Parts: sequence; structure tokens; C-alpha cells
Amino acid sequence: MVRFREGSGQRFLLTIDTEEEFDWTKPFGIDSHRVDTIPRLRKFQQFCEGCGIVPIYLVDYPIANSPVAAEVLREPLADGRAEVGIQLHPWVNPPHEEEVCEYNSFAGNLPYELERAKLLKLRDTIAEKLGQAPLIYRAGRYGTGPNTARILQEAGVAIDTSARARFDYSATGGPNYRDLPLHPWWVGEDRALLELPLTTAFWGRLRKLGPWLYPKLSRTPRLRGAMSRLGLLERIPLTPEGVTVEEALRAVDVAVLEDRLPVLILSFHSPSLYPGFTPYVRTENDLDALYDWWRAVFERLAHHGVRPSSVADIMASVDFGGRH
Repeated sequence: MVRFREGSGQRFLLTIDTEEEFDWTKPFGIDSHRVDTIPRLRKFQQFCEGCGIVPIYLVDYPIANSPVAAEVLREPLADGRAEVGIQLHPWVNPPHEEEVCEYNSFAGNLPYELERAKLLKLRDTIAEKLGQAPLIYRAGRYGTGPNTARILQEAGVAIDTSARARFDYSATGGPNYRDLPLHPWWVGEDRALLELPLTTAFWGRLRKLGPWLYPKLSRTPRLRGAMSRLGLLERIPLTPEGVTVEEALRAVDVAVLEDRLPVLILSFHSPSLYPGFTPYVRTENDLDALYDWWRAVFERLAHHGVRPSSVADIMASVDFGGRH
């Protein structure tokens, strides 16, 4: 497990999966996407600045190649008001050598050379177009594989935040993160890659049994729903997408006060900033509710003394145990 220097306190990172718009219900395609939501990042950036937060834009290839994205993001990135990372959607990221299918939509399932080529192409495009070398990575669809850590280290990426602890994507060919911890850890013994898992809390009277019990409920969603309504057990990821404000506040309380996590990772998808592009934001009222969700969560975090952080801040506070 990662240790942080004394006095670091509890902190949180706000990460945005900054990506093209596409129909989530249809097969993946190289060209079946748009990038119309990018201008909405400008308002969200202003919102974050008003809250004293440095957002981390995890950018994929169509966004990195967009002149509009460069216009919106270059200045806040240069001024340190935002940070940039990598998000790899292999089906829209050259080189295009694989069959486009669900299995290959998890970049970690690709051969080593192809996964590496795609990631390096994206890293270099981000650095060229947005003016900053990315130091943090999230695999699209959380799709890491056996070669991902090695490739990230070769690419000079310091942090991975692909692991969605408490979730299992193996049914569709992806990784199983169900049993991984919520506390940050080192990938490998050389401490060259830091894993910051996305934050998910088990809430309810049976929460301590959550890691064992919740997977057993996966085939009985009605029972899972009943247990949630009865306050017995609920799995709550820290995202406004599909999670109510009330649920999120319960999750924050658990993560901060009971799990005592040193770093909380919050996330959502950038197309949710424009009504109609994700299942979570269909109307302008939904969009207003999304901003209200963030306000309430930021207020609860501040109430608990959890301060906003950044990639630079996290890296500066890591205790390497004598290694520099």
C-alpha cells in the first residue's frame, strides 16, 4: 500500500473521462462518433475553479485531435487550473489493426505491441495538441490487461486510475476488480507506478460483508434492490451518473469516516455535460441536477475536512520510503 507523508490529510481528485459522443447501445465503430460536447467543458472548468478544484481531464484520441478541445483546455492546463491525463478508447485510436469488437474495446486485451502503439500515439498527441505531458492514465471501459503497467512505465506515466474496485467486467471480456482494495497501492515492487482506484463504498448494516456478499447478489437484481431499500447493503460509486445525491453523501461519509481513505477518486463522462448524449443526462433539468450533485458532494467533503487535490499534489506527498 502507498504511504503518504505525515500531514497530507484526506484528499480527493475529480477526474473526467473526456471522450467523444457515441451511442452506448450500439456496436463500437471507428467513425460512428461526434465531438459536439467539447465546448461544454468551458463552463465546467469555470465551475470547478469557482469551487477551488483542479479537474483532471482524461482525454482520448478524438478529443486530443480536436482544435476546439485545444482552444478550451490549453490555457487552464498551462496555468495549472486543470490537469490532463490519458484515456484510451482503442476502437477510435490509431493504429487500427485489430478487429473492432467488444472484446478488443478493452485495450488490455490487445497484443502488447498494439496496446503500446496506441497508448504512445495518444500520449504524444495530447502533449503536442494540449501542450502538457500526461502523467495519469485510465483505460477506457476500465480495460487494463497483463501488459498495461509495463507500457505505462515505458510511457513515463506515473499514475494509473483504471481499477474500479468492487466491480467485475469479466462477463464481457474485461478485467475483474471486485477484490481489489480502495486504498492506493504500488503496481510492482519498484514503486514506479501508483494505482489510485476509483472510489466505491459499501453502505448499509451489512456493509462489512459487502466484498463477500454483494457478488453473490449479481444474479438476483431484485434481491439486491430490496437489500438496498431496506438499508442492508448498497454499492455506491462516487459518480453523479446513476447515483443520487443522497446515495453519494452516504458513500462519502463511509469512505471518509469508516474506510479512512487517504485519497477519494470521483469521476464522470464528459458527454454528460450536454443533454442527450448519455443515459444519465437527458434534459437541461438533468444537467442542472448534475451540477447540484457536485455542489452537495463538494460541500460534504469540505465538511469532513477532505480537500481537493491534484496529480502534482499527490505525487509530491507520496512517501517513497527513502526512494526519490
